[in-house]
Amino acid sequence: MKNIICVISGPTASGKTSTSIKLAKRYNGVVVNFDSLVFYKEISIGTAKPTLEEQGGIEHFLVGTQSICDPLNAADFLKIAEPLIQSLHRDNKIVFLVGGSGFYLQALLNGMYDSITTPKDVIERSNTLYNEEGIKPFLEILAQNDPESLNKYHENDHYRVRRAVEHFWTTGAKFSEARNEMDDRKKNSPTVKNKWNVFHAYLDLPKDEHFQIIQNRTKEMIDKGLLDEVDTLLNLGFSGHEKPLQSIGYKECFDYKKGVFDSLDAFIERINISTRQLAKSQRTWFKKVEKHEYHPLKDQEKLISDFDNYLNKL
Repeated sequence: MKNIICVISGPTASGKTSTSIKLAKRYNGVVVNFDSLVFYKEISIGTAKPTLEEQGGIEHFLVGTQSICDPLNAADFLKIAEPLIQSLHRDNKIVFLVGGSGFYLQALLNGMYDSITTPKDVIERSNTLYNEEGIKPFLEILAQNDPESLNKYHENDHYRVRRAVEHFWTTGAKFSEARNEMDDRKKNSPTVKNKWNVFHAYLDLPKDEHFQIIQNRTKEMIDKGLLDEVDTLLNLGFSGHEKPLQSIGYKECFDYKKGVFDSLDAFIERINISTRQLAKSQRTWFKKVEKHEYHPLKDQEKLISDFDNYLNKL
């Protein structure tokens, strides 16, 4: 089947699981998870991990395979997922790569490279300048210090223009040079090396509509027993300080049990707000990725049609 990977990405609660299962059934494919919390076997309700019934007979990989005592980072994921996908392709399977953890997806498709974390003070400096004077001073900084990046990015692409300036402030080096290094590494990436054919379907919907879905999902998680799941974790000896348990939903549950919230409604609202903030950060991350965008409820047939056309061209 020509080493096909269909990425199903998007912010949290955007219908990735149901869409991937529908497509896997249609194309006789399998699902490989790249959501950083669905890896863990001890947590299910708060991660929206698909149950066996929800998986609908589709074979799923990297779902509940890891313990929260042994967290998986992006480099670990790459070491596991790349040979797994190679094996599935040898069996002529279409791989549906599903999740919202962009850095894990980047590691798998493009390989690992050294990334620079922007210091908090640089982010604050950037935000202050942007809020007070807009994008103009950033363009002037690039004109003086990194004209190559200025020529590459449109002046209305505020995200990338600011990112280039923040990189210069952090390192004193041109962002264009770092980008060239990344491009060189991509030439030897897992995608190129393994001759993967990648179709990327990104699911998203209007923010107001999405927030209603987020609220409904939070209520469903509470009704399914999220607080009971956390009680079980406590009884097993987990403290809540483990990295996977600092994720949205679980962190608030541990805080609720400590009396941080004055009511159940306040606890639920905190989960909703935190989830919406996560979705915002995921949208920001995926802005820089080449992809096909779909409304998860309205564009299912268009997604299928586009993927059919992609397969027919291979």
